[in-house]
Amino acid sequence: MKYHVITIGKIKEKYLTAGIDEFLKRLRPYGQVEVTVLPEEKMPENPSPAQKAQVLDKEGEKMLRHVRQGSHLFALDVQGKLVSSEDLAASFAKLALYGCSEISFIIGGPFGLSDLVRRKADNCISFGRITLTHQMIRLLLLEQIYRAIKIDRHEPYHL
Repeated sequence: MKYHVITIGKIKEKYLTAGIDEFLKRLRPYGQVEVTVLPEEKMPENPSPAQKAQVLDKEGEKMLRHVRQGSHLFALDVQGKLVSSEDLAASFAKLALYGCSEISFIIGGPFGLSDLVRRKADNCISFGRITLTHQMIRLLLLEQIYRAIKIDRHEPYHL
């Protein structure tokens, strides 16, 4: 299986970069993982709702251009369906059973996702109702992909 994470904004915190690198390393034996990082659009100071929507639409269009045809798209969104690690593992297994060879994930920038991305996504999921930074969610997503693979393979997570 191929996994493609499409996200907005660079990570500046070393502890997050170290965690992301660790999970990318752990995932190597289980499939190809690609992370596409796109630049944030400039948001005006004190934007109006229309300005905010315009920036989110622009970011959304830019991210969607990186989703390859035939890839199953998950959008990570606080408004999405709450999923457990077991739910994610079952989703991956079902997709593989039906011949899906690539799963893409979109993580919005600091202001979230556009409605366009939510509509285009095959699944909108959430890891909880708490607000996490878009940078933290990148690390958590990679950890959850790894955990889901381990669950599906009946392998221990902790060695």
